[in-house]
Amino acid sequence: MDIQLKKAFLALYDTFKSEDAQKTDRLEKWRNIEPESAEFLSLLIKTKNAKKILELGTSNGFSTLWLAEAVSHNQGEIISIDIERDRTNKAFENLKQFELQSYVELLTYDAGQYLADTTLDFDLILLDAERSYYTGYWKDLERLLDQSESSILVVDNVISHEADVEEFIAMIDERKFKKVVLPIGAGLLLVCKE
Repeated sequence: MDIQLKKAFLALYDTFKSEDAQKTDRLEKWRNIEPESAEFLSLLIKTKNAKKILELGTSNGFSTLWLAEAVSHNQGEIISIDIERDRTNKAFENLKQFELQSYVELLTYDAGQYLADTTLDFDLILLDAERSYYTGYWKDLERLLDQSESSILVVDNVISHEADVEEFIAMIDERKFKKVVLPIGAGLLLVCKE
């Protein structure tokens, strides 16, 4: 990644972090992925030559910027979903600022409904939404992982919010999937077929 672009992304992160510090309600915060996690995802996309990405939990598009920059090297595309229109609009503004909007289809939609309806194959799925819904998503995430030999699921916050994802991870353990937790950012869980 161009060093100036990376610096601009990190400056934006600092701005969002400052905005979050002014809010007391967790649901009103941006709750962005940590820069080191975003950079890891960018590297993963580039080295895997991933072309089709699904992001569940767009927020203001901070993680989407990193994903979009990465797929721009692979002529890929991202579908990013958030249920809140204001967040989708903010993400579009941020993508447009860096001329990355053409790589992303932003949807204001229910992630669970999208997962239930989609038949697309994804090289990488980033799950960074409300953790209370993860167990409900698993059946469809499992189906998407099963239908593609090379698909990988990445779940954020598995160390920082371990108790919140415990039941979800137990569901993964019941099936034949490989998984690893990386101590990057708030903790990333990587899941793929055995």
